[in-house]
Formats: sequence, structure tokens, C-alpha cells
Amino acid sequence: MQRRQFLEAAAAMALARPAWAAPNSITAVKTGGVRMIAVPGGKVWTKAVGPKPNVLLLHGGPGASHDYMECFEDFLPPRGLGFYYYDQLGCGNSEHPNDDKLWTIARYVEEVEVVRKNLGLDRFILLGHSWGGMLAIEYALKYQQHLSKLVISNMTAGIPAYVEHARVMRAALPLADRATLDKYEALNKTDAPAYLAVMDKIYHAHVLSLKEWPEPVTRAFTRTNQHIYNVMQGPNEFVITGTLKNWDRWKDLPKIKTPTLVMGAQNDEMDPAQIRHEASLIPGAHLWMSNSGTHLAMYDDQQAYFGALLAFLKA
Repeated sequence: MQRRQFLEAAAAMALARPAWAAPNSITAVKTGGVRMIAVPGGKVWTKAVGPKPNVLLLHGGPGASHDYMECFEDFLPPRGLGFYYYDQLGCGNSEHPNDDKLWTIARYVEEVEVVRKNLGLDRFILLGHSWGGMLAIEYALKYQQHLSKLVISNMTAGIPAYVEHARVMRAALPLADRATLDKYEALNKTDAPAYLAVMDKIYHAHVLSLKEWPEPVTRAFTRTNQHIYNVMQGPNEFVITGTLKNWDRWKDLPKIKTPTLVMGAQNDEMDPAQIRHEASLIPGAHLWMSNSGTHLAMYDDQQAYFGALLAFLKA
């Protein structure tokens, strides 16, 4: 029997197995902490790392994956903090359904809640970075009774405010770079090499300042579901045309009563002044700002980032 025929036969036998037999056989199999969880629209990938995981990580994007957060393995488990990776639907190791109706904030919030229930988490710590921080804010506003702590990393509380800061960053570019962006945006060719070269300079200035990007970061960028990113965000960090463009939660931040850490960086694409204001609006929130890092301060100001994070998580 050929390998493909064997795999097809094995899959058919698995489907034919009586439903009552499935739970026992599944629980007996070790998977390195990996579980697929059925959520609205498909199945998502999760992985437990470290002892007694009680931290759930929400990656950025939209459309990215957990990969760039692999540096958490070097800092949390050695301090006795287990956590869960989780690729959101349409991202990374999760299923990739072809249905644009799924790519909404409201559905992603319910997805997080289904993941929480299936992982058996309650009074858990939710950490969201970038778009994951937006999702964490939304989850906290609806389901904060399940949270013991909240971490909003490198995410402002409104896209219109972000767009204003993006205009400031753009205005600070050399005239030739601004002309290049204007030219190719007018032509609707934001994938042109000259345009991407300017964006690369911007990313190294405000997303990750390391000369050589770590492999988990480049892997995450390579695996990004660009379609979801385009639908929800737009072509890039400067052109916000997606469904998130009107998202704004500034006035709702005082409703978050969960102990919260707000993290930002002086060179981030997120306005440091907005990050400080965000922390001031959440009752009792702690603020940490990197003096030298960017959007991925977890890499380019790593020791300080995780020092502040661990101090909050262990308090």
C-alpha cells in the first residue's frame, strides 16, 4: 500500500470510529501541548508551554501568528509561568476558511471566549500585543469577570488616533520617501519594490530596530495572512482602509477594572503619548515605557520588557 493510500485509509477509519470511543483515545495521546479547538467558523491551534499555564497570548496582525512571540519561552516558564500560544482563525497553524464574514472584531472576541472555555481557564491572565491588544481590550470590556490580570502591549485605544500619529511619522520622512509613498499609493501599487523599500525603512525605525531580525519574527511576517490584514487593516501601517478604521474605545477604558499593565515604547509606531493616556484612563493601571524599543520591544529592548512584564505577572 502506498503512503498516500495508507493515510487516506487511516483518516477514513478515524472518521468511522464511534463517537463514544473518541474521547478515551484522544486523551491517551500526547501532542506536546497542542490542541485544536472548534470556534465559530473553523478550528484554531493552541499549544500549552510551561507549568500550569494560566496566561493566554493574543498575537498581532490582524492575520499574523504566534511565531514572533516564541521569545516568551525564554522568560515565563523559567519563572514558573506557563502560557498558551493560540493562532487566531485564519492565521498560522489554525484553519484558513475563505469567508470574509468571519473577519470581524465581534467574532474574534467570541473566539477568544470559546478558547478560554475549552482550555479550562478562569481568573486567567490575558496578554495581547498590537492587534492582539485591541482584541484584549474588547475581550476585557465584555468578559473581564474571567480575568485576573490584563496586559495591553504596544496598542493604542483607537484607530483614528493611530492614523493621526501615522501622519506625523510620515511627515517626518525625507521628502523623497514621502514622494515615493504618494506616487505608488496614487497608482494603487503599494506592492511596488520602491514603495516596499520605503516601508522597510519605516519598519526598521518603528516596528523592530534590530539590524538582523530574529527568525521567529521573519517567520511570522512570512506566514501572515495578507488577505485578513487587508480586509481588517489595509495595505500597510500608513494606509488604513479596512474594517478596523473606525475602531475607538477611549471612552470605554474606565470600565476596565481588571489589574492592567499597559506597555509601550518611545520609538513605537504607536504614539507614546497615546499609550500613556491609555494607561491613565484604566483605573489603577500600571504603565511601562521602553526608552529605546519599538513596536517589538520584546526583542529590541528585551531584558527591560520582560523585566517589567514578569514583575507585574508575579506581583
